[in-house]
Amino acid sequence: MTAFIAYKAGMTHVLRELTRPQSKAHKKEIVEAVTILECPPMVAVGFVGYQKTLRGLKAVGTVWASNLHEEFRRRYYKNWAGSKKKAFTSKSKRDEVSNKSVTERIVQNADVVRLVCHTRMMQDMTQFRQKKAHVMEIQINGGSVEEKVRFCEGKLEKNIKVGEVFATDDMIDTIGVTKGRGTEGVITRWGITRLPRKTHRGLRKVACIGAWHPARVSYTVARVGQNGYHHRTETNKKIYLVAKGEKFCGDGEFNAKTSIDLSDKHITPMGGFVRYGEVKEDFIMLKGSCPGCVKRPITLRKPLVVPTNSVARENVTLKWIDTSSKFGHGRFQTDAERRAWTGTLKRDAKAAAEN
Repeated sequence: MTAFIAYKAGMTHVLRELTRPQSKAHKKEIVEAVTILECPPMVAVGFVGYQKTLRGLKAVGTVWASNLHEEFRRRYYKNWAGSKKKAFTSKSKRDEVSNKSVTERIVQNADVVRLVCHTRMMQDMTQFRQKKAHVMEIQINGGSVEEKVRFCEGKLEKNIKVGEVFATDDMIDTIGVTKGRGTEGVITRWGITRLPRKTHRGLRKVACIGAWHPARVSYTVARVGQNGYHHRTETNKKIYLVAKGEKFCGDGEFNAKTSIDLSDKHITPMGGFVRYGEVKEDFIMLKGSCPGCVKRPITLRKPLVVPTNSVARENVTLKWIDTSSKFGHGRFQTDAERRAWTGTLKRDAKAAAEN
């Protein structure tokens, strides 16, 4: 599998030792910003084969699973409550003979095989209002076409975890929609230079928008308009950590504990991520930032050109992960650390009495 859908939870920072001999900071401790992306399991609901033609890829056939979740079927309706909810009911009645014939046609004629997967919005991402699943085709690489088809058949109706696709120290591309900024002027939107101070009727403008002829404004002239909410792909981002979610950790297992920092803590900071909440599913820690605001789906993709630079070859060992509150200037890493400093507060006594 070559891709996965994650949800942006927020950012924090980590402490680690740089191991790049050509860097001036080699064998020195550095602090870096990281992004936390929650990755609930995806469910495979079908696969499709494509044949390469002179006019691009042509679909050969599609095979669907027998049992499809409600959040996936909701994606095909604008008004689920007022609909008859009959999407895919005819597909589920198809017998094994017809599915087998479509599968054989894919094996014989297809050049590209893609697995149709969706996220579990109503089960795993309950902090969202949205109930429609995010659906995508994930290309399957490696092996013959028949091996790809058999791989897809084995994944149908099963949960696929992010650890099956990506691992720590991998390099990936992130695809998402940037934060919307509304209508902006030419200075902010295109970064042009302001006019001189004595300019009449404003200086944050374009003075000349073109010659008399051609009698139209060229597309190369900076104009006012929508800024942000653009589809963007950022390439070659380093994965610092792929870890199990809090609800999958056993007794004495903590996903934010390191070999240096032995504090019992999970990746969710005190008070939760701002405007997001707790990260309970599996997650990925990326170096730096990625496009989009919190709760936005981010497509993680294996790089089209695999980088071989020193950043890609470096093995990252985290010494410390910050879990202080992100609502202000966080002071404590865990509740136990806070209680050791402040003592028992009224809210602590009230919570203890309620329990």
